[in-house]
Amino acid sequence: MTGLAIDPDFCERLFAELLAFSRDAPGVTRAAYGVGEERAHALMRAAGQALGLTAETDAAGNLFLTLAGRDPALAPWMVGSHVDTVPHGGNFDGAAGVIGGLAAVEALRRAGIVPARPVTVAVFRAEESVWFPASYVGSRAAFGLLPPEVLDLPRADTGRSLRDHMAELGLRPEAVARGERLLDPARIHGFVEMHIEQGPALEAAGIPVGFVTAISGSFRYRKAACFGRYGHSGAVTRRERSDAVFALADLITGLDALWGRLEAEGCPATITLGEVATDPVQHAFAKIPGEVRFCLDVRSTEPSVLDRVEAALAEHVAAIAAARGVRFVLGERTGSTPARMSPVLVEALSGHARRLKMPFRTMASGAGHDTATLAGQGVPSTMIFIRNQNGSHNPDEAMRIADLCAAATLVAHLVAEA
Repeated sequence: MTGLAIDPDFCERLFAELLAFSRDAPGVTRAAYGVGEERAHALMRAAGQALGLTAETDAAGNLFLTLAGRDPALAPWMVGSHVDTVPHGGNFDGAAGVIGGLAAVEALRRAGIVPARPVTVAVFRAEESVWFPASYVGSRAAFGLLPPEVLDLPRADTGRSLRDHMAELGLRPEAVARGERLLDPARIHGFVEMHIEQGPALEAAGIPVGFVTAISGSFRYRKAACFGRYGHSGAVTRRERSDAVFALADLITGLDALWGRLEAEGCPATITLGEVATDPVQHAFAKIPGEVRFCLDVRSTEPSVLDRVEAALAEHVAAIAAARGVRFVLGERTGSTPARMSPVLVEALSGHARRLKMPFRTMASGAGHDTATLAGQGVPSTMIFIRNQNGSHNPDEAMRIADLCAAATLVAHLVAEA
């Protein structure tokens, strides 16, 4: 397999076609179960079928493109990712995993290599939970795991339900609600998701790829609020105030201090408060803020760390409410479970990288990915992170095609070996 080489022009062309119909200045937008994601799925289907792959779509619209192996009775390898984006995001997040998977298959076909097992390129729906407030919508639906109530969640931009958006595209939300599944974890030999790294570690180290050992789980409060009491900014003393913004500042300071202690102890975690806003109808220069809204996103690869932060959150909220005379309403809790990657797959990829003299490192993922769904179902799984220069979920998202080709080369060698 020394002649196995990825065609960079194949990758460049597909990225260019994606960009052409999803550009949304200043970045790109492919809304989950919207026009952009739908056109991206059509493009990937056409590219796969041009390579001779068979195409199958499940009730939720997930797409599976399969290269036949020498023994069709063997459980297939699966590679892939998603093609939806955040609003005004970049062109590579998710799509790199799908295009990289197709490029690996194209290299096998061009080299005349028929792998022992079938190879399926998966194109999952709705991985970006910015559109519907639920994690891993498409991949969970593929296994019949999506709770029926998720179908009633509104999409962030339209306010219409996931059920309506599925039906509009000719999909079968009623089958999703029944738990109908296309994927059987016992019938997947292993799963590898290529994805741009969403942090700076690989770029800073000058390393093209990283192999993921764990994916963080999370708990989230997307629509939290702190309620105090409005008053005159010059007439109410500090002791008589119920200032919602100062109360939230106390919470932020307390959680940041906790994060510092966790970091000092070597406990992996991230704590993020965002979307902080007072009420524009009520707030004013000379008013004590009586309300502030925010969201909270806590992540860790260790369930015990998530439990520790959640317990501390409850303690902080109670203490601040009593001290400041305010009331916290955290709202609905969502989240996901941490996932461990297959050490066997990580070592197999590491072995191929060593033989190819390709620098690599092992690392955890702070962000969630569809791979967590497959790992949670017992499918041996891992990810290959590809260095990028400007982070992700932003218009400046970047990736060198040569680095994607390096990752796809590893995948091609993995699925082609006897």
